Amino acid sequence: MRKILFFLSSAFFFMSNGLSGQVAGENLPYIPEYREQIPYFQELITGGQYAEPSSLIKGDPYYASRQFERGTLKINGITYPEVPLIYDCYRDQLVTFHPIFNQKILIKPEKIDGFSLSNGQMFRHFSGNESYFRHGNGIYQVVGEGKAFALAKRYKTTKALRELSRFDEEYLEKGEFFILKDNVFTSVKRPSDAYMALGLEPKVFKKELKAKGIQFKQNPEGFLSYLVSHPSLD
Repeated sequence: MRKILFFLSSAFFFMSNGLSGQVAGENLPYIPEYREQIPYFQELITGGQYAEPSSLIKGDPYYASRQFERGTLKINGITYPEVPLIYDCYRDQLVTFHPIFNQKILIKPEKIDGFSLSNGQMFRHFSGNESYFRHGNGIYQVVGEGKAFALAKRYKTTKALRELSRFDEEYLEKGEFFILKDNVFTSVKRPSDAYMALGLEPKVFKKELKAKGIQFKQNPEGFLSYLVSHPSLD
């Protein structure tokens, strides 16, 4: 690991002094802006090189897109715009791109305050839910925020393929929901779980939610976001 860090630190030094050679990945439209900012990203590039997913699994392990996209990354209170990001939700790893070495580089999850993808979806690193089997590195999507957080754990699993093909398995995308209030995670599998976690009276909110056409089964994100941001929440 020390060799990797030294190698990357040297690269940042040369790049910041304008001595970079041919850069891979020029097909990414925002690489010029990224190259200008990369000398300030030393503490991001500390997770080692990303291991490519198995070619024997059908599909891909990424959330939203298999291509790098413009994202916003916040670390130690500092926000970095226009960062190439891709989220591997199978291994719960956030990945960026190093334009000099043409490598995918891991970002340590414990350094992440939060990040957003180009579709505007927000993610954060949370601790305190380690007993949850899918907690992984602690990266959750924030689907609502007020006096509590409404969180979604986006993840992928694999399923064996029985038909004859060049693949042994395929990726399946899944998700589970949580309420985080007063540093306590509560799994939400039905509306009553959310009401109990937030200390809300279901009768009042059922009428409001029905009037707005929001149902938990059809739109759990909207349902939970409405509850955690409601002004009556203590």
